[in-house]
Amino acid sequence: MRARLSFRARPLAVLLCAAACCPLATAGGAAHRPLRFSVRQGRFFNAFLRQGPVAGDLVLRSGPHPRILMAFPAGDSGVGLWFKREPRSARWRLLGRLHPVRGRDRRGRALFGMSAVVELTGDSSLRLRQAVLSSIRVLRDYRAHHRLPPGIATPPLIHAPHIAWSRERLDGGAAYRLRLTVLRGRVQGTHILADSAGVIRLRVTGLTGEPPLTPLSGRQLLRHPHQGSRAARDTLTFLAYRQKFLAGSWRFDTYFGRDTLMSVRLLMPALTCAAIDDALDSVLARLSPRGQVAHEEDIGEEAVLMNLKRGVRSAAPSYTYLMIDENYMLAPDAAAWLLSPRERAHAAAFLAAAAGGPQARHGSRGAALVRNLSFVLQSAAPFARDPRRAHLIGLKPGIAVGDWRDSNTGLGGGHYPYDVNAALVPAALDATARLYASGLLDPYLPAGARPLFARAAEMARVWSRRAPRMFGVTVPHATAVRDVRRYAELDRIPALPALRALGRGPLSFPALALSRSGRPIPVMQSDVGYLLLFGTPAPQELARLVTTVLRPFPAGLITGAGLVVANPAFAPRALQGEFTRHDYQGSVVWSWQQALLAAGLARQLRRADLPPAVRARLRDAQRTLWRVIEATRSMANTELWSWTYRRGHYHIRPFGSDSSDASEADAAQLWSTVYLAVKPPSGLLAKLGSAGAQ
Repeated sequence: MRARLSFRARPLAVLLCAAACCPLATAGGAAHRPLRFSVRQGRFFNAFLRQGPVAGDLVLRSGPHPRILMAFPAGDSGVGLWFKREPRSARWRLLGRLHPVRGRDRRGRALFGMSAVVELTGDSSLRLRQAVLSSIRVLRDYRAHHRLPPGIATPPLIHAPHIAWSRERLDGGAAYRLRLTVLRGRVQGTHILADSAGVIRLRVTGLTGEPPLTPLSGRQLLRHPHQGSRAARDTLTFLAYRQKFLAGSWRFDTYFGRDTLMSVRLLMPALTCAAIDDALDSVLARLSPRGQVAHEEDIGEEAVLMNLKRGVRSAAPSYTYLMIDENYMLAPDAAAWLLSPRERAHAAAFLAAAAGGPQARHGSRGAALVRNLSFVLQSAAPFARDPRRAHLIGLKPGIAVGDWRDSNTGLGGGHYPYDVNAALVPAALDATARLYASGLLDPYLPAGARPLFARAAEMARVWSRRAPRMFGVTVPHATAVRDVRRYAELDRIPALPALRALGRGPLSFPALALSRSGRPIPVMQSDVGYLLLFGTPAPQELARLVTTVLRPFPAGLITGAGLVVANPAFAPRALQGEFTRHDYQGSVVWSWQQALLAAGLARQLRRADLPPAVRARLRDAQRTLWRVIEATRSMANTELWSWTYRRGHYHIRPFGSDSSDASEADAAQLWSTVYLAVKPPSGLLAKLGSAGAQ
């Protein structure tokens, strides 16, 4: 939808007065030092600020499709400005640093945001395309489809050298502002023209009226606030709040259940007790009446839009429960925390407290946790009684996604995901059994629930023995050799290292998923990390799994640019096209999946039942994995990345920097900060030496 233009000076003057910006006083945020850091990824430059009630992420996109965007955790809101395609590539840079600002809307309500001076070179003009002031979800959808819901499009008010956009939330409950002031160059109609030196310099100010969150930082957040990399600490600090941990910025500046649970599980040794309590409470407070974990929340204007579809004009938050994996992630987290030496003395008090705080009316945390554990037991009971494929945990009716591989093609058309059935359900059952045996759940167990809870340990054993073997894929040696050669030629990568690693026998690996009919989806995948973190595979099976995934790509998952999360070399050609290095869950690298496998290997090496040969194989695997983790350290806190292969080496490529990429990646991702707790064994890095992506 095209923005309607207006050149009326008087409304602009009213706007500038109503949302007048001034430096933000910091007295209210004295307990938290200002946080500023930046991340550059190919065409994208992100600058982060958190100071007092202001938290925001400035995102500048260079290239032929320039864009300016500010994302705010407050209300998961943001302001963005898209420009029309230019024949030349724009190059943005930030001058100075971000500054927090405040303002008032026309009703006198507080607005908080930030201001930056940015400069563009490489283009003689910028042509306005569309400004979007709304929920981050609306900005994400506009980025993907260039469509806006009714009532969102906002006309600019132009009075040189100022261009401003202003609107209220659809229910009138908050306001959003975006303003450009041209400092170098000039405004001509809908164009911003460069000066005689070919430079455009802008002051960009964005504000939101959504309520700020309460930040966590320093010793409130981390047990040892000066350990680990500065980049990881900054990223985690920007994403951590008392109310919730944010999944990532800019695209996921709010609660996501899976991201919270996996991050807390891996970060647990590094987080303070209070931070873990807050994170788990955010999950418990959002459970469905049946005990399912909320995948995502709709807040701010996204909540208004969802409620309007139901004929209700309200900003009341709503939650989605379409995923299946996160339902089985809460129990392992709860057991790991409540039964740990750090929390055991306080576990009863934690469970007795109100979920979401005393004003939330969600009942106790203990009652909420028992609801989830009851859901786990009831959903797992059919397979435990009769372990056949139809009783595995499948995707919900009419929904094509269900685990972290949540792009439409992420499971390759599968219905029963490997990670859920082979690792997470058994882990949830085992955790339920341990929590039940501890007695902590006794005050919250409904009458008649004890017999089902008492069977949890036996159910876990059945699932652990029977479910993983249903996902086995075996490829004859000659076929595997042929497939590796063909795929390497197709992807223009070397085949020889992969062929040498294949050995002489058949190739076996766990399928990505099973189809509804039980057919394995023959895509090699990284989710064996879940099994290593939560399960106890037989030693020989453990050695085989680790050997397989840590072979060179495309025989395994290891590249010089990291561990890819999917290898489709042994799948039909049509399926291979859904798992390329341009696909969100294709042959790309996700930082947290490397950490998951590293944590799983460390856990398995603590076992006492491993034969020396298996232990040696796992230590070799550790060295291989940490070599690629260190080689990709510059990308460690980001969401994901892709790669290219040229001149005999793999090279990291930021995901989203190519027009063929399915999406773009966040520069700050919660579960990618887990290297604050997931670390290599003592002395290992010294043995590896310095490494770079090859």
